[in-house]
Amino acid sequence: MTRDFLHLRGLRALGLLGLVALLPLPGCTHDLLQVTDPDIIPDVNTPSGALALKNGVIFRLEQVTAGLGGNGPDNLFIYGGLLADEWRSGDTFVQRNDMDQRLFDPTNTFLSGPLRSLNRVRVEGRTAIEKLRAYAPTPVSNIGLMFALTAFVDNLAGEYYCNGIPLSFPNPDGTISYGDPVSDDSMFALAVATADSALANQSGPDSARVRQLASIVKARALVNRGQFAAAATVVVGVATTFHYDATYSANAGQNELWNLNTSIKRYTMGDNEGGNGLPFASALDPRIPRRIGGPVFDSATPLTAILQGIWLRFSPVTIAGGIEARLIEAEAALKAGDNATWLAKLNALRANTALYPAAPADTSYKPRPGAVLAALADPGTQGARENVMFSERAFWLFSTGHRLGDLRRLVRQYGRPVESVYPTGLYVKGGLYGSAVSLPISRDEQNNPQFVQCTDQNP
Repeated sequence: MTRDFLHLRGLRALGLLGLVALLPLPGCTHDLLQVTDPDIIPDVNTPSGALALKNGVIFRLEQVTAGLGGNGPDNLFIYGGLLADEWRSGDTFVQRNDMDQRLFDPTNTFLSGPLRSLNRVRVEGRTAIEKLRAYAPTPVSNIGLMFALTAFVDNLAGEYYCNGIPLSFPNPDGTISYGDPVSDDSMFALAVATADSALANQSGPDSARVRQLASIVKARALVNRGQFAAAATVVVGVATTFHYDATYSANAGQNELWNLNTSIKRYTMGDNEGGNGLPFASALDPRIPRRIGGPVFDSATPLTAILQGIWLRFSPVTIAGGIEARLIEAEAALKAGDNATWLAKLNALRANTALYPAAPADTSYKPRPGAVLAALADPGTQGARENVMFSERAFWLFSTGHRLGDLRRLVRQYGRPVESVYPTGLYVKGGLYGSAVSLPISRDEQNNPQFVQCTDQNP
């Protein structure tokens, strides 16, 4: 396996293939896709064709993060938040109810779309890198961007899916080389290496932005591997105000976090879910403005629609930003026993109101403009400090693809029992919560002769 090219078989004829470590891809805040179908490009062996492939990769990334999940109704950001405590199912679809109830079911048909989008980022990213190098080699930062986006989805796969992710790749003759399933930690290691490839492709007018994106992705993967000090070093040069966004428009599709929650109420914000969940709604925190929106889509369910006020229909969604960089530094300080630095970094973020989302004009959203977070005090014990650390991450990074990975880290790295971290007890729609801590690989992977569903389901 080379560092640049371990990628997935995602050929359309094969549908959803297993997760593959591909060439790393780049992402851009301002790169809006303008083609109707990113898979249909008249001639990729031209400069314009290579750039169209790049745009297609960005579109696939937008689908898997907060867009329409790749021929499926849900994306990973909102679906992973359903398994965690960010979102509740206010829907009639059993696929959403089962995930909300933490039921581990590889036959759940809503799993296929997001996994397919992950695979397409890798497969189409490899092609984009090859064609950019051949036909549009400058600016080099375009190639770095492709590597950075591939690193992002490699890391996301490790955070979301159970151990035993199948890595396969297409051969030049059209056949598939099936790889053995690998651990989540191996996906994090791959993400680090791929981010290094992004950092190595650094010239051109966009290089500073790509460097910061790749630095955050690399640091996030290092945190997942427990290498906190190294992660903090990587993000030193990332500006607190930096953000790399997935963008949405009438051409590229709408923001599905807005659609599924604010518009059609199939999702409602979580609030102290299952005893262990955080008070995302009742905290009245300016980082997550919210309003009460009447009944949920499934009017028979005893849930009230709690609607977020961070995003509108075409609002961009930050998938990597300077706030995350400062949170990584704070956690590294906490791990090193430097409680003063840890607290100072958290309070510096809380005091910077420019980092808060814009307050909605609708006056039914709470809290109203002018609300400011109070400074935190040291709670005095290590366990309580850890609770504060992960709560701050949850509120700053709400529904941007971090919470499920953080719950898994609380178990894996901090020794918390699963049932003290995930929602548990009686489920609102009947029965008990299940035991799922991660997403299974979709059953579409069964065409892979090397595939076994989860070598284990450990966090």
